Amino acid sequence: MSEHSAFYLPVSDTEFTSTPATASPWDSALQHGGPPAALLARAIEHCEPAESMPIARMTVDFLGGIPQGRIRTEARIVRPGKRVELVEAELWANDKLAVRASAWRIRRQPGATAHVATPVVLPPPVPAPAPARFFDGVDEDWGYGHAIDWRFTTGDFDTLGPAKVWARAKIPLVEGEPTSGTQRLMLIADSANGLSGEMPMSEWLFIPPTLTVTVQREPDAEWLFLEAASTIGPDGTGIAQGSISDDKGLLCRIAQPLLVAPRG
Repeated sequence: MSEHSAFYLPVSDTEFTSTPATASPWDSALQHGGPPAALLARAIEHCEPAESMPIARMTVDFLGGIPQGRIRTEARIVRPGKRVELVEAELWANDKLAVRASAWRIRRQPGATAHVATPVVLPPPVPAPAPARFFDGVDEDWGYGHAIDWRFTTGDFDTLGPAKVWARAKIPLVEGEPTSGTQRLMLIADSANGLSGEMPMSEWLFIPPTLTVTVQREPDAEWLFLEAASTIGPDGTGIAQGSISDDKGLLCRIAQPLLVAPRG
């Protein structure tokens, strides 16, 4: 169990203090992209909320390293609609704009397409617990790493190439409140590039400045199955792609462009 009670401690409905559970694997003074992305999903869900209009596509643009400290979120509807609407959100860290996001929300129509729904492909069962060994060179006390329960079926943190892993957040996003299904998706979606690296992270950078998650449905259960793979082009760029499923089938698809360069 993570020693931290949550990824963020609430100061108000839009202000928070980050905890070490948000820590980046390479610099504990910075945050991993997953918790800020999830916090922006929360801001979007809280903006004129309508249960029948969940997030269908969310793009998160990271404007630089996200420092630990006082966090503030803002959200507004920029294109209202009865069936689709566009929401924009911002995350400020220590009074500096750090992350921007946009999300399309689409109205659900329960049962409307049940007769033409795509056949379901189910993931393998959740494996038994195993000791976690993080990326080479990463502190064994890595906060975000310990805040998630990782159960690999293919690959692991130190194996290059595609990875398949069941993941479950051990703590809530915000202390004292339940974490929504979409927030849980965003908590782990940004891990797609790191878990599927084609080159050692101790020698190479592969930085995703943005993250796009397209959601088919929200998860009902806590365990999420992430499948991730990366490709590297000849000119210093790459693509990380992935999907997240649960025990009922596909939940979302993930895409990230990568800046690829040697360290140092």
